[in-house]
Amino acid sequence: MIVRFFHQMGSPRYFYNVAGKMIPWFAISFLLTLIAGIYYGLFVAPPDYQQGESYRIMYIHVPAAWMSMFIYMVMAAAGLISLVWRIKITEITIISSASVGASFTFLALVTGSLWGKPMWGTWWVWDARLTSELLLLFLYLGIIALYSAIEDKRVAARAISILALVGVVNIPIIHYSVEWWNTLHQTSSVTMTGKQAMSTSMLIPLLLMAISFKLYYGAVVLMRARAEVLERDRNTRWVRELVEGEMK
Repeated sequence: MIVRFFHQMGSPRYFYNVAGKMIPWFAISFLLTLIAGIYYGLFVAPPDYQQGESYRIMYIHVPAAWMSMFIYMVMAAAGLISLVWRIKITEITIISSASVGASFTFLALVTGSLWGKPMWGTWWVWDARLTSELLLLFLYLGIIALYSAIEDKRVAARAISILALVGVVNIPIIHYSVEWWNTLHQTSSVTMTGKQAMSTSMLIPLLLMAISFKLYYGAVVLMRARAEVLERDRNTRWVRELVEGEMK
């Protein structure tokens, strides 16, 4: 089903038009959920009984960390499809996602450092989760650098697809690091099964922020993908017709 979807979206012109219609919906939904998440996180959620008000940075840090892993898994899946079926849109998905993923990873590291200072007494420790998250940032930057260094973009796309697949082994290390090793980083507060470690009033803004970050990713990656499609197909007839239509 996923492969069929990518085949349908494989036409650059079709993808460009569909993505253009989707972007406003993603953008508006992102703003609405972001505003709701910030409001609930700052004014509705109660102070933490141990950390007081300082825990509220969690509403940026945790969704950013989730997104850093989610985007990389999207890239790895796109890389696999690209290597097996050679679908152009999956190649574009990887490079369009890389800078967004790097930004979320950097945001997770910075907010984690700000949150960790009052809790641990230091800005940084070579903790298993922090170190593996830093490695994830280097993987994102490596993919961006590798794509830029290779002039033939089809060869570059194949290279970053392989790198994305190789690097995906780091994702379970990040996720399970707090269980596999003795670390300063706290265990997960949100689980798919079992009792949640936080109250509903704290959980709602966290989920709203997580949804808003995903919507932001959707909007930005579609915009970047459209730009990449135009760049790759700049000499084709449909792009010339599009430019001529915009100039009229």
